[in-house]
Amino acid sequence: MRPRLLDRVPPRLRPAVLRLGFNFYPSYRATGGRVIHVSADLRTIRVVLRHSWRTVNPAGALFGGALYAAADPMFAMLLALQLGDGVVVWDKAGRIRYRRPGRSHLYADFHVDAATVEAVRRELAERGEAERSFHVALRDRHGQVHVELEKTVYCATKAHYRTKLARAAD
Repeated sequence: MRPRLLDRVPPRLRPAVLRLGFNFYPSYRATGGRVIHVSADLRTIRVVLRHSWRTVNPAGALFGGALYAAADPMFAMLLALQLGDGVVVWDKAGRIRYRRPGRSHLYADFHVDAATVEAVRRELAERGEAERSFHVALRDRHGQVHVELEKTVYCATKAHYRTKLARAAD
């Protein structure tokens, strides 16, 4: 899941390349979401979902699919960036809870802290796989929560993942 292009980019340019990559990648672009900030340490991503004719439902509120899709890949990507090439990272599950209709632009801040990354690394070393759940809220410019999302991310060492696939094929 980790974009290999980033390995060829100087570290100081990686946040900008990641931001542009998301914003121009066709399937993410179609969500209506835009990445507006990536931190220098690649641990935080800020997204805006604009309220526009492309993202609203017939009632004039932000479409639920757009709300989920704009947030969908972020935690898995942040974790994959921190864990490196030797790890397979997948979104395993997601849950969305609508609090109020989105009738304006909504913003979300996705963050994976160092303690979480280290705990996942320890679990990968011990068991070969790990799962983590992350939470994020989509808020309007006044900070009012409109949507709460929970994402479960699965991680496994490549060796463990290949073994698991081989067992499943038998």
